[in-house]
Amino acid sequence: MTKLFVGLGNPGAEYEATRHNVGFWWLEAAARELKVNLVPEKSYWGLAGRTQIHGQTVWLLAPQTYMNLSGKSVGALAKFFKIQSEDILVVHDELDIEPGQAKLKKGGGHAGHNGLRDIHAQLGTADYWRLRVGIGHPGEKSEVANWVLKKPSPEHRQAIDETLNRSIKALPQLLAGDMDKAMALIHTSKPPRPKPPKPVSLQPPEA
Repeated sequence: MTKLFVGLGNPGAEYEATRHNVGFWWLEAAARELKVNLVPEKSYWGLAGRTQIHGQTVWLLAPQTYMNLSGKSVGALAKFFKIQSEDILVVHDELDIEPGQAKLKKGGGHAGHNGLRDIHAQLGTADYWRLRVGIGHPGEKSEVANWVLKKPSPEHRQAIDETLNRSIKALPQLLAGDMDKAMALIHTSKPPRPKPPKPVSLQPPEA
C-alpha cells in the first residue's frame, strides 16, 4: 500500500506554471480527489496532509525546500512515521518522456533529476516508486535548465493535463499497492501501426 505520495516542484508564484512543477500539479489534484487539505508543516519542510484509507494513514507531501533539497522534506516525514521506501510514490517531471505520456516504475537512477538525487541521498535508497510525467526534451542538453523552468506550450500543457487526469483515475490502485493495474491505467499504448494496403489485382475483370 502506498502510504506517502510526494509531488515535486518549486515553491513560489513564479514557478507555479513551469514544467518542473508537474509533481505539484498532480499532488494538488490528488488532494482534491481524496479531500485532503495541504497545510504548512514546519517539521517536514513542506505542505502536507493526511487521511485514512482502509484503516491506514496516507500522507500527501509537497516539499517547499526547492527542488534540489526535496529529500530533506521527504526523508524527515518518512523517517518520523517509519514509512518504508517501497510505500512511497514520488511524482515528478520527466524529460525523456513526451507530453501526454507517463510511466510508473520502481527504483532506478535519478537520470540527473536533482529532486530525485536528493531523495536518494536522504532515504539512503532508490527503492521507491516514481510516477514519471512526460514534459519532453528541448533537444539540447544546454537548454534543459531553461526548459524545465518555463511554462509548457498550450498544446503540451493540455497533453500533460490529460496525463494527470488519467493517472489520478488510478489512485485506488496506487493506494492499494496494485501497481500492475495502476500501470495498465496510466501507461498509454502506442498507436496501432497502419495495415499495409491490399495488393491491387492487375488481372482484367472477367467478362
